[in-house]
Amino acid sequence: MLTEYGTKHAVHVITNHFGDLVAKVCECLLRKGPLTRQNVKRYTELSDEQVKNALLVLIQQNCVQAFTTEQPDGFADGPKANTQYVVLFDNILHRVRFAKFLTILSQEFDQQCVELVQGLLEHGRLTLKQMFDRAKSSEKEGNLVDLDSLRETLVKLVTAHYVERCPASEPLLMPISEEEGPARKKGSKSAKKIGEPETIEQQVVEAALPMEAMRFSVVTNVESDVGEKEKNSNNVTPGEKRKHDVLELDECGVADEQSVVYRANFEGFIRRLRHKGCIDHVRAHLDDGAANVLSAMLQATSSAEKKVKTKNSVPLSLSSIYEEVIKSEAGRNMTLDHVRASLVQLDFEKIIEIAQNEEVESVVSKRYGRDAYRIFRLLSKSGRLLETDKISDTTFVEKKDAPKILYKLWKDGYLLMEKLVVTGARQSQFLLWKVNRQILWKHVLDEMFHAALNLSLRVSYELDREKELLNLPADKRTGPLQDRYNRIRKVRILLESSQMKLDDAILLFHDF
Repeated sequence: MLTEYGTKHAVHVITNHFGDLVAKVCECLLRKGPLTRQNVKRYTELSDEQVKNALLVLIQQNCVQAFTTEQPDGFADGPKANTQYVVLFDNILHRVRFAKFLTILSQEFDQQCVELVQGLLEHGRLTLKQMFDRAKSSEKEGNLVDLDSLRETLVKLVTAHYVERCPASEPLLMPISEEEGPARKKGSKSAKKIGEPETIEQQVVEAALPMEAMRFSVVTNVESDVGEKEKNSNNVTPGEKRKHDVLELDECGVADEQSVVYRANFEGFIRRLRHKGCIDHVRAHLDDGAANVLSAMLQATSSAEKKVKTKNSVPLSLSSIYEEVIKSEAGRNMTLDHVRASLVQLDFEKIIEIAQNEEVESVVSKRYGRDAYRIFRLLSKSGRLLETDKISDTTFVEKKDAPKILYKLWKDGYLLMEKLVVTGARQSQFLLWKVNRQILWKHVLDEMFHAALNLSLRVSYELDREKELLNLPADKRTGPLQDRYNRIRKVRILLESSQMKLDDAILLFHDF
């Protein structure tokens, strides 16, 4: 969901990570939509080389996807291939969540898994050889890295869907013909149900993804070890060594392995965060038993989920669910009847909806007060137009205060207002109010992006202001300097903690 402040926030993230030039190209694509390189150059007024390098950085970091379309050129040669670039807005947002992703890994896997994914998050895309070179360069004494163990680590992460093969570099996006257009429009609701991509970005992502079996697979037919090859090549000249390496690669299949490029699978991490959010919500609003049942169900069906925003889990029998529940120590205290009772209370889609409602209600309460909270909650739950006096009577808000509160909420985009004119012996006008979730959720999300941008700007300001102090060696920070250092450290922790909490809310409305 691309909003004005969502765009500004994404551009700021790219600016912080890659500089102004790359951010300028990114902003152009965010605001203009898919463009050819020539058009990016025209809109940004950058040189062709600058545009090319910026696009390469964005593609390497999984923030832009190239795709090809075929257009008739008016001659007998047939359609002409046209390469365009589309920005992946969601992937830009994910860049501020890398710490969350690594926390998930540290809870489920060993340190080698964490370091491998950390390298992928840092560099965007890597081959197994590049992962091995990176691991070798950072290995500590007594903790040697070998290719086989690294490959096993990669297999574990790919199997868990936290790492995937990179998509096609330039997938062909087939244009919709005029004959198909009306039919697709007519059946849009059914198309939406089966998850057909709606935006250009979604269509390109779908077209670029490899088949499921290929996407989550690792080449494991390699017998040779890099360390052994290095040892055997010590006594040959550089030219002979290169020839020997090429022959050896072709014979044992390393060439195939080295040509495969991997990246972190953001979908896998976001799905895990969504599961955690749902489980925490159920635990807080129902009980530990219901949370344990939901956790067991999600654990059993997570591998079968094809997208993050899944409304229903894969069908499971009661006995299968109970078998999964009792695998955990907490679940062994539950009876079959307890599991059955918990299942009645669980509705995957409703869990997210309730959490979103509570988040907005909390914002209204903090910003406008308890009376506004009661009014908003009534309108949110009713889902229909209500007249001013009816709202006042139901919420016990003074009749003189209710119109002021309603007007303030309407002015700030939290309510919709309609005027009803009744004609008769005397003409009367009534004001009717309601909550439109679809419009409101987009408005709330844009406010969250605005707040995230402001927090990020404040962090940058505080760190730039104390740059010299932060670069001082610890032994030179004494007296007042140490006090200033402690202050900026506390401010940084507070602001970054606020950023993480705000991002949790953005995840709830944008990703879940």
